[in-house]
Amino acid sequence: MSTPISERKLANAIRVLSFDAVQKANSGHPGAPMGMADIGEVLWRKFLKHNPADPHWPNRDRFVLSNGHGSMLIYALLHLTGYDLSIEDLKQFRQLHSKTPGHPELGYTPGVETTTGPLGQGIANAVGFAIAEKTLAAQFNRDGHNIIDHHTYAFLGDGCLMEGISHEVCSLAGTLSLGKLVFYYDDNGISIDGDVEGWFTDDTQKRFEAYGWQVIKVDGHDTDAITNATEEALAETTKPTMIICKTIIGVGSPNKQGKAASHGAPLGDDEIILTRDELAWKHAPFELDDEIYEAWDGKVKGDVLQKNWEADFEAYQKAYPELAAELKRRLSGELPEGFEQTATDYIAQCQAQGEDVASRKASFNAINTLQPLLPELMGGSADLAGSNLTLFKGAKGIETDADGNYIYYGVREFGMTAIANGIALHGGFIPYVATFLMFMEYARNAVRMGALMQQRVIHVYTHDSIGLGEDGPTHQPIEQLTSLRTTPNLRTWRPCDTVESATAWREALLADSNPSALIFSRQTLPHQQRDNEQVANIAKGGYVLAQEQGDNELQAIIIATGSEVGLAMDAYHTLSEQGIGVRVVSMPCAEIYCEQDAAYRESVLPANILARVAVEAAHVDYWYKFVGLDGKVIGMTTYGESAPASELFKEFGITAEAVVDAVSDLVM
Repeated sequence: MSTPISERKLANAIRVLSFDAVQKANSGHPGAPMGMADIGEVLWRKFLKHNPADPHWPNRDRFVLSNGHGSMLIYALLHLTGYDLSIEDLKQFRQLHSKTPGHPELGYTPGVETTTGPLGQGIANAVGFAIAEKTLAAQFNRDGHNIIDHHTYAFLGDGCLMEGISHEVCSLAGTLSLGKLVFYYDDNGISIDGDVEGWFTDDTQKRFEAYGWQVIKVDGHDTDAITNATEEALAETTKPTMIICKTIIGVGSPNKQGKAASHGAPLGDDEIILTRDELAWKHAPFELDDEIYEAWDGKVKGDVLQKNWEADFEAYQKAYPELAAELKRRLSGELPEGFEQTATDYIAQCQAQGEDVASRKASFNAINTLQPLLPELMGGSADLAGSNLTLFKGAKGIETDADGNYIYYGVREFGMTAIANGIALHGGFIPYVATFLMFMEYARNAVRMGALMQQRVIHVYTHDSIGLGEDGPTHQPIEQLTSLRTTPNLRTWRPCDTVESATAWREALLADSNPSALIFSRQTLPHQQRDNEQVANIAKGGYVLAQEQGDNELQAIIIATGSEVGLAMDAYHTLSEQGIGVRVVSMPCAEIYCEQDAAYRESVLPANILARVAVEAAHVDYWYKFVGLDGKVIGMTTYGESAPASELFKEFGITAEAVVDAVSDLVM
């Protein structure tokens, strides 16, 4: 190892802070931070363009620690370079409400760009960052004004590369020629179970070369080699770069380096004493020399970088005032002035027109109406655009038009969703992604991560039930709606017609701190009549669509969503003719309904009316929270079958007749 002592000492500061914090917490992963310390020192001191005093500076480089279990690496880097992360914060590693949680989490720690932990998703987010940078630059940069011009760097380990999502996103990154994307692979050959040669023998270099990446191999403890490799990566502008860094996990620990023992557990007090000796580190835990802080400090350099950019932006603003104003608006996450009113007017238009169409077609119409108002809307589908109707009329694929607004993701549901999280995190775009509802299962953990981070990503899921018909149970979703509805921060909409579909799109676009799942049908759905108050109440998640008729006293309530609202209305008319006082509640977004005040909820679902029936062509269990254990739910408890949709609804008893019988049983 030829690293100069000064640089080695600076890297050792990362190592010592990492194993001291893990030891104090008696929990954590010291091996990766110790092994990647030299790489971190080179990147953060020599190349990373950032300003610790302003972690949200728009033109900063993005850094992602995909192997997030090594979180003390990024915490040490943030602390040393001058972010608002004190030595006391490091001492609180993995403690309740600290700024240093067990894995990096967005919003807890200044300078952390994304929540990482589930392996592979960090690099997917990084691909999203790089896509956003490249596209935003193409849309806004002009000759002599490179206002958007930054790189995305990611650290990753063996586990990230073993996860299948790594193939999805790295393959696409090569295809899209993301030349400002640089990965550093911590090739230490160790995971929790031991030496990975027993289960991971891929030729990573050939793999990434096949994707269309530039690949460079270096000694991960040789700072000159890492420096040269990074310079080579920055010189390559048409290919992403993978720098394979051969490292020793837990390097410096005499008895645990190179072993799984240093991966996911504290080194132990005795081993730390030996490691301090090995590193010639004389200080007590959490103590550093002033000279180390001075050498690491990034505030002065960062301030210069940001002020230079601000001067450039001022010149850009004078030359292109409208573009500059639009860029500022988009980076702030604000929607264009008048958008909400225009969307509301469109909803009223849908009510007046009263079309009977599949809700996927209603969604398509809404996208085509609203997208021209929202240049930041970045669409995409996992190879099903013709079926989920998400390829709007003005769509331009970014693979051919760098300033485009649509991504052909190919059959990559998981990668697509995690990339969209990265695009949203970057800023300047509102991404939506699409597939069949059943294939949400491929993307489930990325949906969860977007909800955890409260990012405005819109998930469009079509073919929402057994109503998709002949494709059969492999394609027919049953339990997926429950899974989505029970995900914190996620708002799940299942609209019943064009009006509810347009409302769902408006609300999803307005929800700046929540992802949304919009669930649409393949089959045609009937338009429902409403007055203006009812149309307005759709946004409350649940509302009375049909009141009890005439002098009939309210006896029963039917709750329905999506395609089953039509069935509920058919049953309503039959029951009303029989003299039964019944109302229909359409509940397109149960989560939002539950957020309403008690008075509104009581007006929709009066507590004294216990005869309640819910109907939805999905798993029945979710609806007992609304109908009670004495109520009835008409839906699915098994998987579906392959047959025309009309036959399937009869086969599984999801009919207007079944609703009538259920209500009659409860009120008699």
